Amino acid sequence: MVHPILGLHHVTATVNDAQADLDFCVDLLGMRLVKKTVNFDNHDVYHFYYGTERGEPGTIWTTFPYKGKGVRTGSKGAGQVVTTSFSVPAASLAFWQTRLRERGVEAKEVQGRFGEDALQFADPSGLWFELVGTAGDPRTPWTTSDISADSAIRGLHSVSMSVRQLGATHELLTGVLGYSVVDEDAHRTRFAANGDSPGHAIDVIVDPDAPSALNGIGTVHHVAMAISNSDEQARLREELLGLGLRPTEVRDRCYFQSIYFREPGGVLYEVATVSPGFTVDEPLPELGHGLKLPPWEEPFRPAIESQLPDVKY
Repeated sequence: MVHPILGLHHVTATVNDAQADLDFCVDLLGMRLVKKTVNFDNHDVYHFYYGTERGEPGTIWTTFPYKGKGVRTGSKGAGQVVTTSFSVPAASLAFWQTRLRERGVEAKEVQGRFGEDALQFADPSGLWFELVGTAGDPRTPWTTSDISADSAIRGLHSVSMSVRQLGATHELLTGVLGYSVVDEDAHRTRFAANGDSPGHAIDVIVDPDAPSALNGIGTVHHVAMAISNSDEQARLREELLGLGLRPTEVRDRCYFQSIYFREPGGVLYEVATVSPGFTVDEPLPELGHGLKLPPWEEPFRPAIESQLPDVKY
């Protein structure tokens, strides 16, 4: 059975310093902090969600800042998302090149990949990003005093994941998750779900000699795909169990419900529901302003807050 994945939901990475991460994502890239919470599996660590105004699925970038927690520096390789790409208007790439350079960030130009130009750069933790110049992305961006709608990030464009062999990954994406091949070159195949537009694509890079990825600071932890509701998610989970992919039980992430599993190439996938969204515990104008904890952690708020670093944004 082919299951109706709607596109990307979010991408989550492990970063180093919380303040440096906020400065990079909010001040430099101009994304909105839509939720300040904690890692539900380790409440002594922040979980920051960045996106557009509401943090709609397909716009969300999230981070776990692990500075001082004894987490090793990771390395990129097979079995991992190695690059996260964001969609910006094609005419804004010159603006972004100048902005990045003025902030001390070196950006490399990539021309004509599947018909789109891009800028490649890294964040303070060593994560690899791209700003991809796109035409006709209709999503409404979050704007700031110095980043107008003509230049602002629209949301995720795609992710690039590394595997040593394509076959089983291709079969899962197309035969179970509802993706189609929409473009390819010698080493990269682009798969898209629910339409070939920004926010719907996964690029699979095949490198038989790639070293094994090592999870840690400066690496992507997982990529999440959006599914419409919990019933569809449950049906997918049953099929994944039948295929021997060992999905987790459904986990309550408060803002969505999730299952996790590793695809055949080793990349950690999450499938997350669209609802209820980030306004379930904060009104829209106040998203990201306060530390929000899941109900089961509220009794421990004083202890949790004492372990988290002070941040400003």
